[in-house]
Amino acid sequence: MPLLQPRLNLKISQRQILTPGLMQMVSVLALNKLELAAMIQNEIAENPLLEEMDESIPMLEGVEQQEADRELTSQSADTPAADSFEEIDFGSYFQEYLDPGFRSQREFEDMEKPGFEQFLSRPVSLFDHLQWQLGALTLSEVVAQAADFLIGNLDENGYLCSPLEELAEAYAQSVSHNSAEVCAQLAAALQVVQSLDPAGVGARSLSECLQIQIRAQLQELDALYGSSEAPRHATQADQSHDESDTPGAQASHAHSPHHSLHVAAEQELQHRRCIFGIAEVVLQKHFALLAHLDPREIAKAAGCTQPEAVDVLNLIRSLDPRPGARYSNCETQWIEPDVAFIKRDNTWVALMNEENVPSLRLSHRYRRMLLAKSTEKEVRDYVKDRLRSAMQLMRNIAQRKSTILRTCEVIIRRQEDFLEQGIEALRPMMIKEVAEELGVHPSTVSRAVANKYAHTPQGVIELRAFFSEGANGPEGADTPLVVLKRKVRKLIEDEDPSRPFTDDQLAVLLQAQGIQVTRRTVAKYREDLRIPSTHQRRKRR
Repeated sequence: MPLLQPRLNLKISQRQILTPGLMQMVSVLALNKLELAAMIQNEIAENPLLEEMDESIPMLEGVEQQEADRELTSQSADTPAADSFEEIDFGSYFQEYLDPGFRSQREFEDMEKPGFEQFLSRPVSLFDHLQWQLGALTLSEVVAQAADFLIGNLDENGYLCSPLEELAEAYAQSVSHNSAEVCAQLAAALQVVQSLDPAGVGARSLSECLQIQIRAQLQELDALYGSSEAPRHATQADQSHDESDTPGAQASHAHSPHHSLHVAAEQELQHRRCIFGIAEVVLQKHFALLAHLDPREIAKAAGCTQPEAVDVLNLIRSLDPRPGARYSNCETQWIEPDVAFIKRDNTWVALMNEENVPSLRLSHRYRRMLLAKSTEKEVRDYVKDRLRSAMQLMRNIAQRKSTILRTCEVIIRRQEDFLEQGIEALRPMMIKEVAEELGVHPSTVSRAVANKYAHTPQGVIELRAFFSEGANGPEGADTPLVVLKRKVRKLIEDEDPSRPFTDDQLAVLLQAQGIQVTRRTVAKYREDLRIPSTHQRRKRR
């Protein structure tokens, strides 16, 4: 048996390794405008050779540079070239990056940009919204503290996911009360939380959430028509009863111009209350039947007529199953266009939006330090390293701008009809096709359009939205998938609710418009749009 022993083996292989400069170029290309500005600010803080060009100060570097060149040339005339790094023409590099002509043109400032009134400085969270309402109520300190505890345990949709018993155990430890007192406090606090806006928060299940919303609407109905109208109705009823013995009074009341309207309003009000009552019974006892959305099953289970069951379904559809979701987006998503597509002299052009992006230049002070004879070797080495990093960053930023503009120029040539007419004129376009036209790798185009937006006559649109397959795949028809899905949604929105289109009928209608699709393809796109099936969309009269 051979003994195990270490051995040395030589192996030759080829691997693709990204240099630090190339890695930085790839990462810079994937950044959008806001991310690029933040990255530049961090680099300015870390690299002393980088300076932000202040456009409010007159550019006097030309005179200073000539004087510095004359002075430094006389000092270093007799110094031999001991390092290959010193053979670089620093004057040309600094001249390029210090020249005012390097400053980017602010052509985007002439464009009409989206107004800042469309943005929120800080959205209101569900916790803040409920806390504000809780502070406006007159509650005992014990109940208010318990309600605050329950609000802190709501999820992003407004549900109380943990059982009340578990919450009572945790709350009892924090307030040092016995379990019986804590359960009573939380039960009273839960009623308070469930009475807050939006209706449905504090529910422990979907059924309870919908029931809370129905009861809230019924209370609102009673507040509008019950307590305020009941005394007047009672008085009228008493008067009509007292005067019913008089034939003239009966005739006068019957021929009143408002009598028919009053009767119709009373009937509608009673019908509305009846629907609320049936809906609450369905949610309590027959919640599973709602999955089928069949009015006949609901009418049979609830003991009502089929038209009433249809009204119940319509009422339940109008409720919000996630009442707290509207307050869950606590982080504001900032979007600023990276480019603008505008028309100049009947020609569409792409302009880079560099507003609020710092313009970089190299520091004069460190240039003198690098060329000065008296600078120590450690300082010179550090400045050399920072100089390489600064110049690499500035080249990568310039390369990013060039790649994005070249990509946008191809998009403009291929999607000019979209810019003129709108979404219906969007054409299929693949990232691979644009990459072949530019002579770059598809991943480069993918990074160039990632998380970036364009300001167009059709609105602010993500650059990636311009890329879409055809209806029959990459080699298929001239209708992109996004347009096809819009057509499917439009056909379903315009259908008769009592006789909705089947997937086969939708495929036939699309084929009549020149789009060759199958029933299976239509079904897939309908599911992608989260549109229910034909049976679930049918509304029986």
